Amino acid sequence: MKLNLTYRMLSILLAATLLGSCQIGKRYTRPELNLPDTLDSLSVDTMSIGDYPWEEVYTDTTLQTLIRKTLAYNKDMQIAAARVKELAARKRIEIGNMLPQVGLRIYAERERENYGGDSYSQDDQFDLKGTVNWEIDLWGKLRWAKDKSVADFLGSIENQRALKMSLVAEVAQSYFELVALDNELAIVRQTVDARRESLHLARIRYEGGLTSETAFRQAQVELARTSTLVPDLERQITLKENDIAFLTGDYPHHIRRTALPEDVLLPISLPVGLPSTLLERRPDVRQAEQALIAANAEVGIAFTSLFPSLTLNASYGGESDLLSELLESPWYLLSANLLQPVFSWGKNRARLKAEKAALEGATHAYEKVVLNAFKEAYNAIADFNKSKEIYETRLRLEQASRSTLDLAQLQYINGVIGYMDLLDAQRGYLDAQIGLSNAVRDKQITIVHLYKALGGGWKE
Repeated sequence: MKLNLTYRMLSILLAATLLGSCQIGKRYTRPELNLPDTLDSLSVDTMSIGDYPWEEVYTDTTLQTLIRKTLAYNKDMQIAAARVKELAARKRIEIGNMLPQVGLRIYAERERENYGGDSYSQDDQFDLKGTVNWEIDLWGKLRWAKDKSVADFLGSIENQRALKMSLVAEVAQSYFELVALDNELAIVRQTVDARRESLHLARIRYEGGLTSETAFRQAQVELARTSTLVPDLERQITLKENDIAFLTGDYPHHIRRTALPEDVLLPISLPVGLPSTLLERRPDVRQAEQALIAANAEVGIAFTSLFPSLTLNASYGGESDLLSELLESPWYLLSANLLQPVFSWGKNRARLKAEKAALEGATHAYEKVVLNAFKEAYNAIADFNKSKEIYETRLRLEQASRSTLDLAQLQYINGVIGYMDLLDAQRGYLDAQIGLSNAVRDKQITIVHLYKALGGGWKE
């Protein structure tokens, strides 16, 4: 009898396995994107700066320390890491749902009955049973659920990588902006000192009767106007330091940094790679594709839910009124439950339509992410190609403005020009100095944007 029981159970399991080999529904295929031929008409190299580790791109050791601290302690990074762990566990749940569920039932009941008050009757029961429940994946619903959980898990990994890429870029840009603010503050303070000298000179000339009171008063106004720039820059520096501290997962504090270089040497050209490889390097694009795969699996789940579901149940053990005879009282049960949705007021078909609409939306969302990736790449390449030219023109402007100011100061002392002419030269030189400082900063940020746009900064 036990041999026949074992044979029948194995036959049922084999048949269920064969029946469960079908997964109906449309498999995922990547949408047709019609990618451009190249990212940069000047380069068709398959290599890309996005393939370089961020330590090779950002060589400032102080900045490297800030980036490492950010990747270790930034709260968004820690949230993303926790999300990866959560979805890894949920993926394991969906895989477990595809397999037989094995349980053990131990039950003991001691019952005494006394109807009419004449005598007690005994009705005890003791059970020791092993149970097996298995939902047979006839149409692939459980496999679609597993595919969705895998896509969600992989998407969380890509989200973590995309976040890392963004944080590396954000810290680097904030750091370069902070250094540029330091340099701008130094320029303004030097200008304030120069304004004090001009005011002192204007006072002497006014008291000596060489100039009018208007020139003297204008020198006072210009000193006050320039002085107002100092507290505003100090405020911006404090806020930028607080931003960097927040990114590193710390409370506001002073941020160590180096001085702004006089210039940033950029190579004549940087490898940008091919359009197709951009999709593989950028984790935000891969995350969007995993979301699309998950949406396609949701459609598969909704579609297969329209068909019957089959669950096999098996129990084997002992059942007796006496505990001493429990192991001598074999008991088993085999059952199959076939459930076919018949009438649910259109809910199942409505769910299928809803998931198809969600898939359509996920497709457009993926295409949008791809378009945005190419827009960012093209913008970054354009900025990189023009940043050197912008710096050189601002350098020439700064040099010409300094020569003009030197000449104007000499002419003013000798009484050749008035104070307003000197003031114009001073203003022009201040603007040119700040413009040159910003050009150096922008050259550094150009590398940040290009590196991020090409998918750099996340690889271990």
